[in-house]
Amino acid sequence: MKILILTYGSRGDVQPYAALGVGLRRAGHHVTVATSTRFEDFVRANGLSFAGLSDGLLAIMDTGQGRDLMENTSNLFQVLRRTFSMMKQVGPLQEELLRDGWNAAQEAEPDLILFHPKAYGGPHFAEKLGVPVILGLAIPMLVPTAEYPNMGFPKLKLGAGYNRWTYHFVNWLTGVSAGKYVRAWRDAHGLPRQKRFDLLHTAGGEPIPVLHAISRHVVPVPSDWPDTARLTGYWFLDESPEDGAAGESWPPPPELSAFLEAGPPPVYVGFGSMAGKDPARLASIATASLEKAGLRGILVTGWGGLKADQLPDSILKIDQAPHHWLFPRMAAIVHHGGAGTTAAALRAGKPSVVVPFFGDQPYWGQRVRDLGAGSEPIPQKKLTVEKLTQALREVTTDSAILTNAQKLGREIRAEDGVQEAVSFVEDFAAA
Repeated sequence: MKILILTYGSRGDVQPYAALGVGLRRAGHHVTVATSTRFEDFVRANGLSFAGLSDGLLAIMDTGQGRDLMENTSNLFQVLRRTFSMMKQVGPLQEELLRDGWNAAQEAEPDLILFHPKAYGGPHFAEKLGVPVILGLAIPMLVPTAEYPNMGFPKLKLGAGYNRWTYHFVNWLTGVSAGKYVRAWRDAHGLPRQKRFDLLHTAGGEPIPVLHAISRHVVPVPSDWPDTARLTGYWFLDESPEDGAAGESWPPPPELSAFLEAGPPPVYVGFGSMAGKDPARLASIATASLEKAGLRGILVTGWGGLKADQLPDSILKIDQAPHHWLFPRMAAIVHHGGAGTTAAALRAGKPSVVVPFFGDQPYWGQRVRDLGAGSEPIPQKKLTVEKLTQALREVTTDSAILTNAQKLGREIRAEDGVQEAVSFVEDFAAA
């Protein structure tokens, strides 16, 4: 079977889908991943075919305006207000993304399409090609439930109606920003008008299956979800035995190995691509907090999230290392709360201090706290040496947090989210 995976966004929006692609390839399928051109080497390195999508929308987030969006946004409504202010700039790039996605679909000639919501052309390409389609999600953001509101909304005592409405509202807002481009594309390709933009249904009204790359131990399955929605478990890229136990096949640089052997397990500090406007400030706070708490640390500069020069001997700076290799060797993980990093920290059985910037990150920070596997999240705008020092002391000494994190890690490691997703894809395609 030929499968096209359409995904778009940061590394965290690409890596789980690449992991699923690897699982599908090992099951005997030919997989093409269509995503931003900046991830071509990464996709191809995992043995998958690649189709390029414009990098323009991601490049915006690397500008001062984009960094300001991450730095000064604390809730969904602020994200939307600032995003809509950029619509004139974003609009042509959305049209380009649709064109690139359709070109990828035509070249791949897939028997099935699986898409990320940011690659929202997926259902329409599938309709034009006459093939089935599946929605893949790394966060529980679209399928309505009466049990709790969408992650971007406050938990109010307004009952089931309010909770379900929050999900419909998010879907509607997605249509406000993307619907006109989809309508134009459908018109240009001879497809009938869609009554309303809807990521959960085809234009004909049929429900689209939704696979959530999330552990049921982290987000319980709502009792009122339809049969078309399921949690498979996380899609980790290193789940194959050929990667070695806990990623042993990755050769660490000598300075990292020497640092790890020189003392007790250090604390990981890294914010991925969430640089904000002042990565030097974040590094300074992290360094001072580690010293004040009497802890060793590893600062991971990643894609610009931290910028540090002079460091004490108790702290090592590295560019990056695979989470599945590094996290099990840490005492605790300080991170931005991205879905993928949160999953990796939980699987390692290590407590977290989440410093969210925007989007779904506050949600994951609160989930970690609610599960008893970390401290209260500290929004990056409110991050201080005093707050981070206190959180570091808590997560490295509180026996309940340490026990909860270890138990959750064992539960997640017992799952095989990629294989469950592969089995669903195969069964759905065969039906």
